[in-house]
Amino acid sequence: MKAIIHPTYFPNIAHFWAIVNADSIHFEVCDNYQKQSFRNRTEIYGANGKLALTVPVTYSQKNRQLSKDVKIANEAQWQVQHLKSLQSAYSMSPFFEFYIDDLMPLFELQFDFILDFNLKCFEFLNNTLQLDIKPIHTSNFEKQPTGKVDLRDLTNRNFKVDSFQTYTQVFTEKHGFISNLSILDLIFNEGPNTELYLKQQKASFV
Repeated sequence: MKAIIHPTYFPNIAHFWAIVNADSIHFEVCDNYQKQSFRNRTEIYGANGKLALTVPVTYSQKNRQLSKDVKIANEAQWQVQHLKSLQSAYSMSPFFEFYIDDLMPLFELQFDFILDFNLKCFEFLNNTLQLDIKPIHTSNFEKQPTGKVDLRDLTNRNFKVDSFQTYTQVFTEKHGFISNLSILDLIFNEGPNTELYLKQQKASFV
């Protein structure tokens, strides 16, 4: 399938499942920004259960902005907080030490725009999993894209996704399996098996 999808902050497993299983991916970069979405949010498995990490952005609902023009509010020093949360959540996972050095620069370099940061997150994932996916960036916004499966709704936080096959998570014994977290949860726990896991899953939203 040819799919159109938003680049997001370390996408959840459903989102990344679509990217990995598509024949070609078109990244929507010409849309108007929407608050309360996964564009600037990812969810991980912390010691107390599901934990949301949100990149603060400077955005006004009064004046519509294109997603590519929305700036990150770096004065909040969010990168330090997010890195600490990832370290606390996954330092005991099987593959944390294997990937953390390559991940660190994303929390040390300053990015001005949320879209640029999200694209850099995807670049990390693409390289880490050796996927060689070459997304095409949209050149204009189409409300109803032709010739593509429209998966842009996966960015909405209330989009319902069926539970995926279980895998061992760091805090499974405390809170049970939590499905469809950030792709980082799968990578830190499954490592090189991540792509195979994604290929084996079924999704009802395509």
